[in-house]
Amino acid sequence: MGQDALGQRLDRVLVAALREAGHVMSRNALRASFDAGEVTLDGRRLKPSLEVVRPMVVSVVLHPPAPLRAVPEPVPLSILHEDADLLVIDKPAGIVVHPSAGHAGGTLVNGVLHHLGVGADGLPVLPGNDATRPGVVHRLDRDTSGAMVFTKTPAAAASLAAQFQAHSIERRYIGVLSAVPELDEQTLETPHNRDPAERKRFAPVEGSSSRRAVTHVKVVERMPTAAIAHFTLETGRTHQIRMHARHLGAPIFGDTLYGKPPRDEVRRGLWTGLGRHALHAELLGFEHPQTGAMVRFTSALPPELETLVTVLRTTP
Repeated sequence: MGQDALGQRLDRVLVAALREAGHVMSRNALRASFDAGEVTLDGRRLKPSLEVVRPMVVSVVLHPPAPLRAVPEPVPLSILHEDADLLVIDKPAGIVVHPSAGHAGGTLVNGVLHHLGVGADGLPVLPGNDATRPGVVHRLDRDTSGAMVFTKTPAAAASLAAQFQAHSIERRYIGVLSAVPELDEQTLETPHNRDPAERKRFAPVEGSSSRRAVTHVKVVERMPTAAIAHFTLETGRTHQIRMHARHLGAPIFGDTLYGKPPRDEVRRGLWTGLGRHALHAELLGFEHPQTGAMVRFTSALPPELETLVTVLRTTP
């Protein structure tokens, strides 16, 4: 533990040091090692709150977290369509799609399993996914709302996965931008990689792990200090629209990871009061895996975004 750790809590320092060594874990996960007396210095047990006042070598016995499982839970669902192969959900903002380290329950997957009356083994899991993602063929960010499809059968999962891979899925999003870009219509094609300045964020930078990201942007309404845009995805990278909006100099309104609250009091109040970012999956279209017919599902703009747009139209 070096000089840069001085003055910090021991558990924070250890989480950062373990991450650099390839062991990504939270302070809560590390708590098991502290509770078991397995974080020591020269055989002496240490507390997580200990302030690091000098460089030292600490011994840590790591406890792997218990494997996550997707279990049925009565999570409310708004269903746009259901048949023997598919379940199309109108996802609200604020809910995570599938269980993860920070969200063991209360996800859409938990609600889907409960709705269908099955366990995790009752839905197909795509190759490369784990058992926490049954029926999942694509995702929306926690604070993105709109149309999302789950698959019920292996054949449906394979069909939808192939369509996503071929970029033949129709996906149109509505985004409220926190600035007014000069463009009317533009296709953005950039690299997609972790932002070196913020690991939770993505940026259009080249690197060994970068991938191609393509978004078609069309500004459909200009307001005094904001704009409404349609984003049509050709590829579907994590945070792709949010990254590209920031790249345009007009981050999605309310997006605290990719943008900053406005300086003026009125719009700052709108930003913080929204409680989400203003991005909505309006249209989802694909070939039905059973019939081959093109099907399209639309989701209306939720009330909080309708209200935001109404206010922004008259806010100088």
